[in-house]
Amino acid sequence: MSSNNKVSNNVVKRWIQEHPNIWEFIAFNVLSNISTISRFMMAWIGTYIFISTLHITQPFSFLIFDYSNENSGGLGGFLTFLIAEIIAQIVNFIVQMKLVFKSNAAVQEAAGKYAILAIIIIVVSLVLPGYIINLCVASGMTTELSATVASLVNTLLAVVVSYPILKFWIMKK
Repeated sequence: MSSNNKVSNNVVKRWIQEHPNIWEFIAFNVLSNISTISRFMMAWIGTYIFISTLHITQPFSFLIFDYSNENSGGLGGFLTFLIAEIIAQIVNFIVQMKLVFKSNAAVQEAAGKYAILAIIIIVVSLVLPGYIINLCVASGMTTELSATVASLVNTLLAVVVSYPILKFWIMKK
């Protein structure tokens, strides 16, 4: 390793030591992309399977979940976002606990608390897409692009809500 690389590494290591909370937030956001990638892949796969291939597009509405508009994907859209969110939350729990917060909390206790947070995130993530997709399609986007926008909004909301809850309640050191 050259002396310039050693100096750069030392500068980075020192900065991380001097700013551990900022570094943790950066790691949280960067490593959250692992679950984000999982969410997007499952949204694309689910849209292809449930909507484009199996045509499970009959209107679906239950309590606060409204996938009754023809552009929302119907039951297939609901199933797509449900499966995508569940997979993303499982991946996120593992990544955040082990890699970001390096928590020594009991896994069972943290998983129970995380399940509460995940249910809230999943409910919100299932409610919003139907409305977001309708809005996007009405503005001229394709259903596929609208599903991507809905996934992006879900991801941003999950980050804003989950970081402080994970740091101070679920994955405390």
